[in-house]
Order: sequence, then structure tokens, then C-alpha cells
Amino acid sequence: MEQIIIRRATIADAVKLSAISIQTFYDTFINTCTEEDMNTFLKEYFNIKQVKLELNNENDFYYLAELNGKVVGYCRWMEDYTNFPVMKQWKSLELKRIYVLEEFHGKGVAQQLMNFVIQSAKKNQYQVVWLGVWEHNYRAQKFYEKYSFVHSGHTHDFPIGSTAQTDCWFWRFL
Repeated sequence: MEQIIIRRATIADAVKLSAISIQTFYDTFINTCTEEDMNTFLKEYFNIKQVKLELNNENDFYYLAELNGKVVGYCRWMEDYTNFPVMKQWKSLELKRIYVLEEFHGKGVAQQLMNFVIQSAKKNQYQVVWLGVWEHNYRAQKFYEKYSFVHSGHTHDFPIGSTAQTDCWFWRFL
């Protein structure tokens, strides 16, 4: 496979970021909720205005994985304790999203993104990286476990519209 370039997303990437966010979330979760709930969720969280708002926040980090100029994956992280206050006892980085287009699954894109996240966390002296993963997304859980993430024993609600879902908090101490 050709070299994957990872670079920080800018406001000029908002349309591309919105599109890949919609596509990857849809592909991952479409069979877990109603079409109506999915469409409402996508419109609320991945619209261009929302993406631009997040990109304009200097403490909200989006990185794109590109192959031959095409965005094939992305990740997003922040030092944010809002959803899991117990993390305040450590300098903690929340990996909010890591997604790769389906046709690039198994090609090393997610691994490169995850390596980048871990290296960045270490460089910035974080003590722990944590993330939420849907309790039934076993493929993602296995991926995280390969990177020494473990289930923290904590969960939280992550509804998609009116469809109730539960995420598990995974963490990795550095």
C-alpha cells in the first residue's frame, strides 16, 4: 500500500470531514437503529456548521488520513472530562473518534491513526488515553485491545435518536 499521510484538518477540510464522518458513522451503525434516528443524528452532529465549529476550536484535534490525496480515515481527540469526570484525576486525552472508510479496513489506516494518537499523547505527557466504544462493536473492541486498551468497568448511554445504546469506556495508561 502507498504511504498514508496524516495531517491536522483545517477549516478548509470541513466539507471533506463532514462527508467522511457521515459515511463512516452510517456504515458502522446503520443496522443498530432506525433510518430516521440515523438521519437525525447525522444531521445534528456531522453537518458542516458543526464540523466548522469543532475545527475552529484550537483544543479540538482532528487529523485526516489521506492516501493519494483522498481522505480515507480520520481521528478526533480532546482533553475533555465532561462525559467521564473520573478521568480528572489524571492528565487524560479522550479519543472521541477514529474511523476509516470501509474499503480501507484491514489496510493499516486505523493502525497508523492509532499509533499517531498514542505518540501524540505521550509527546504531550498525557497519563491515559480513553474512549467510548459501543458495547456490541466487538471488532472495534478487539482493535483497541491490540493497543492495550481495556474496559474500565464504566459505561455511559449513547443514544442514536430514540434508539438506546450503551458505550463502554476503555482506557490505556501510558
